[in-house]
Amino acid sequence: MDRGSLIGFGLAAAAVFGGQAMEGGHIGLFMQPAAFVIVLGGTLAAVLLHHPFPVFLQGVRMAKWVVRPPEGEAAALIQRIVRWSHTARQDGLLALERHLATVHDPFQRDGLQLLIDGADAARLRETLDVRIVGFETAERQAARVWEAAGGYAPTLGILGAVMGLIHVMENLTEPGKLGTGIAVAFVATIYGVGLANLVFLPVANKIKFAIASRVNEREILCDGLIGIAQGDNPRMLEARLKGYL
Repeated sequence: MDRGSLIGFGLAAAAVFGGQAMEGGHIGLFMQPAAFVIVLGGTLAAVLLHHPFPVFLQGVRMAKWVVRPPEGEAAALIQRIVRWSHTARQDGLLALERHLATVHDPFQRDGLQLLIDGADAARLRETLDVRIVGFETAERQAARVWEAAGGYAPTLGILGAVMGLIHVMENLTEPGKLGTGIAVAFVATIYGVGLANLVFLPVANKIKFAIASRVNEREILCDGLIGIAQGDNPRMLEARLKGYL
């Protein structure tokens, strides 16, 4: 559980609603269903038009990483690579086959299988780098779903405000309602700017941190397997890999 994210969301809500209360305003003024539908619905529509549907779904699934990021296993992975290095040094690369049954991650399994099959360091680097780049590209495309939402939401907020002002202009014969009507119109702008800067963009950046951690683990594996292929000393290999931490 990422406490920082929970605290951040709480502080964001406290800052907005607390500031409104300190100014003597009514918090209930923020509760405008029409403005909410225009901003959130419009942003959702724009994001769906912007991205292929599978990418959109992946981005939505990644949202849980904000409060529950993927568990990192970099340290455990380094120890696993060092064990493989000892095995390869003592019994040869073919002896690594007995470790395949304990490897469940497809990327780790494929990399270890390449090593067992006799791929040299250059071929390992070439093959695994392509996989890493493809993985990172796909993950970042999904994270950009939230970046796109952060870009569209303020504009949709302005759209909602303009629509509200049009409605106010239609009721100029009732001056007593103008002040409230204008205030309600600008609630849409608050929704757009607030959601973009307090939710969508921070969520996108938090997801990027998780992606960077996952890519880092793959870089550790790639470097470790290359070290084994080159016959590096296990202790030297471990010392080098710990630099990734």
